[in-house]
Amino acid sequence: MVARILTIAQQKGGSGKTTLAATLAASAAAQGLGVALIDSDPQGSLGQWFALRAAAGRAGTMRCLRTSAWGVASEVAALRATADLIVIDTPPRIDADLRPALRAADLVLVPVAASPLDLWATQGVLDLCAREGRAPVIVLNRLRASSRIGAEMAAAAAGLGADILPAALGDRVAHAGAMEQGRAGPECADRTARHEADALLRAVIARFSAR
Repeated sequence: MVARILTIAQQKGGSGKTTLAATLAASAAAQGLGVALIDSDPQGSLGQWFALRAAAGRAGTMRCLRTSAWGVASEVAALRATADLIVIDTPPRIDADLRPALRAADLVLVPVAASPLDLWATQGVLDLCAREGRAPVIVLNRLRASSRIGAEMAAAAAGLGADILPAALGDRVAHAGAMEQGRAGPECADRTARHEADALLRAVIARFSAR
């Protein structure tokens, strides 16, 4: 399998960027894919999550590298031959530091908390992706199942010229609780959370296949 490069980008803090990266990584690893993580966010949250995972003996074949934003390209080049999926977590800003991860990506996901205000705050990331020739896909996070906000967000995203992934992470304590233990995705205690993670990975793989 040719390595697929997935970049997670969002300028707004609290959007669930690292949770999304970890969820997709854990789900892909559970499917037998070789997963490599690149943490280029100075906060290092993804690296801290992986350290918890490794300390608990759950790293398996998954790897995690920390690098500066401008070291992303060289790390991707080194990992391409040995990974099926490379997930890049990026700094929460839209300056030049984000460009190398966008340029390396086969697919850019932009996590957005399920609120129109959060979607509007994403315009800068969408604009930068467009300038780099990337068509980002929005992923809704903390979505309430009984809410009509999903349809409203889809309409609002269309107004911004963006697309929304047909899978989302719900507003569930299970996702945060799993992250605190170095777990994610199929390892969540809540069965619905596990199903969400599986659906998310399937939707991402479908996007890769369509490109």
